[in-house]
Amino acid sequence: MVTTKTVLGLTIATLVVFTAMGIYASRGRFDSAEYLITARNSAGGGQLTATLIASVMGVWILLSAPEAGASFGIAAVAGYAVGEALPMLAYSKIGPRVREVIPNGHSLTEYTYARYGSAMYTFVLLVSVLYMFIFLAAELTGIALALALVADVPQWLTAVLVGGFVLAYTGYGGLRASILTDTVQVALVLPLMVIAFTGAVVALGGTGAAYDGILAANPSLLDPMNPDGVRFGVAIALAIFGAELINQTWWQRIYAGSDAKTVARGFRTATVANGVIVLLAALFGVVAAGNASIENPSTAFFALLGETFPEWAVVAVTLLALLLVMSSVDTLFNALSSVVTADLPRLLDDPDDRTLSLGARALTIVVAVAAIYVSQMAQSVLALFLFADLLGAAIAVPFVYGLFSDRLTEGGALISGIAGLAIGTAFFPFPLGIAEALRSIPLIGAMLPSPDGLYLTSFAGAFVTSTACTLVFARRSSHRYDFDRLASDIRRLDDPQPDGGRVDDQEVNNQ
Repeated sequence: MVTTKTVLGLTIATLVVFTAMGIYASRGRFDSAEYLITARNSAGGGQLTATLIASVMGVWILLSAPEAGASFGIAAVAGYAVGEALPMLAYSKIGPRVREVIPNGHSLTEYTYARYGSAMYTFVLLVSVLYMFIFLAAELTGIALALALVADVPQWLTAVLVGGFVLAYTGYGGLRASILTDTVQVALVLPLMVIAFTGAVVALGGTGAAYDGILAANPSLLDPMNPDGVRFGVAIALAIFGAELINQTWWQRIYAGSDAKTVARGFRTATVANGVIVLLAALFGVVAAGNASIENPSTAFFALLGETFPEWAVVAVTLLALLLVMSSVDTLFNALSSVVTADLPRLLDDPDDRTLSLGARALTIVVAVAAIYVSQMAQSVLALFLFADLLGAAIAVPFVYGLFSDRLTEGGALISGIAGLAIGTAFFPFPLGIAEALRSIPLIGAMLPSPDGLYLTSFAGAFVTSTACTLVFARRSSHRYDFDRLASDIRRLDDPQPDGGRVDDQEVNNQ
């Protein structure tokens, strides 16, 4: 029997190896805050593609993706896969555009401030930080629950170990350390996922036996037109798409790529890879629903493995989950700290590089401690996660549209986002009696529609409303924004001169 000490020892050993790897990769290469938060132009095609894949592969793909498959079937599986693929496809166009108009940028918030102004900046900052922080807390909660389930490891201990070790190498090496460890993690995780899925199917007696089990247990799971599955699948696709468009993770990697062509190619490759990975993970849930005893759909993945694999193999898969957590937690640490650090030159009076570097590291520590604390308080963050997704769905289109259209104003973008959020919130099924409380408000409550438990009306309403308003405001506007201002207003952290010393101008002109 595998003991708590054994699992804990393997966990610590894995964390030590990757921490040493991340620190070694950055040894002697860090020389500025600029390098710490961007690793500008340092990642070739292979490394960039690997980090784009690894940054998606958090422990959620072993929990919420299988849960969707177990609850709603293959229609939801398809929705999840499309939802993860679409943002990468969008960034294959957004990435080169960002490098062209903001050659020396760092974060989506500094773009928002320069392009729109302080009101829209505040809105996007709150939405982006909330989404990434919830994502981070969810990852720590997920791995803590997994280790507690498999080997009775105390949740607080798992969260402290993972948060502490990952903090050690991201705080020292920044984005460069994250990219290096992501590359190794992808090389390990992808084969392990394929082996786990194939092994489970073989243990069940093959694909025919697995299919028959699903058919006997719940044939609706195999119906691609299952109404509930379709509604939830479309909703989750819109939720993920909107949220990822305001995720700082991808903006960092836009600048980390060696050039614009590498960035576009990396995101296109990640479109296919991320879609397939999530498809495979969600299918675990469908197979588990028909072939395992599931008390909680969120543990469908582990329930299936627990009934088909020996105990040592389940522990190995738990370490796979640990690798998934590390690949996303280091990414989120970097992304959250970079958002604020990039804005420090505007908030402080000409800070020197040492101040910026200390600020980046201090913010990473604060984020880590807060996320560890939240992970101990939460058993599930799904409802809060979905609300953060709703914020993203409401603001994503007006936020991105300003990169391509010179006619959209701050007022138009802000009103579009707020209108989308208002519609989405009206249908959102808030937990813990919040929805009922909102509907008990005199006058306002009577006008609110019934909440949509499958989220489609909420997310589609937010996305469609904000998109329609954005197009209308842009079409009716006589304003013309000069995109050259982005390059002059947003400069490198190590370049205090107004002209920005645009080291990437030659690259832009050659494209």
